[in-house]
Amino acid sequence: MYAKQYEITLPADYDMGIIRKRVAERGHVLDDRDGLALKAYLIREQGVDGSPVNQYAPFYLWQDIGRMSEFLVGGGGFQGIVRDFGRPAVHHWAGIASVAGPARSAAPRAATRHLTALPATADLTALVEEAQAELGELAGTPGLHTAALAVDPRHWQLLRFTLWEHDAPATDPAVDRYQVLHLSAPHLAELPAGRHW
Repeated sequence: MYAKQYEITLPADYDMGIIRKRVAERGHVLDDRDGLALKAYLIREQGVDGSPVNQYAPFYLWQDIGRMSEFLVGGGGFQGIVRDFGRPAVHHWAGIASVAGPARSAAPRAATRHLTALPATADLTALVEEAQAELGELAGTPGLHTAALAVDPRHWQLLRFTLWEHDAPATDPAVDRYQVLHLSAPHLAELPAGRHW
């Protein structure tokens, strides 16, 4: 599993209806993409759920890194983002674990992203084991659709991404909160539960 996300921050007065229309018209294109576990079409709106910005920020979980590369640089779809918005930086994380929640069969409407710094003096194994245990506990939370854990070894950050059937629980002010406009999940059921190594 490999996670990636790009963030397109838009002006404060930007009509987010334009993004909603874009997703409504084009979101289905990846509904059967080979190698893709999921793509969550995410937005943040200034003043909603504490967001300081308007932002289009799709999040992906890939099973096949070759297909991910094709999407990014082989004409597999990313060129549409580049054409319409310029080429954003793409954040990426190596997958550690994923879990299905009780609401896996529902269409998610909310998502959260939590990034945790991994200090140079930290015991990485212990921190990751603790995060995996928390992910396992989260799996039974009512309303949870999917949760994933991944690591960025360049910036040494741990990512926890969650999809929710309705509103995400308001438990952590450091979490980035998103609205989900559409979910393409052609191979999500094939992601192994628990740790990915």
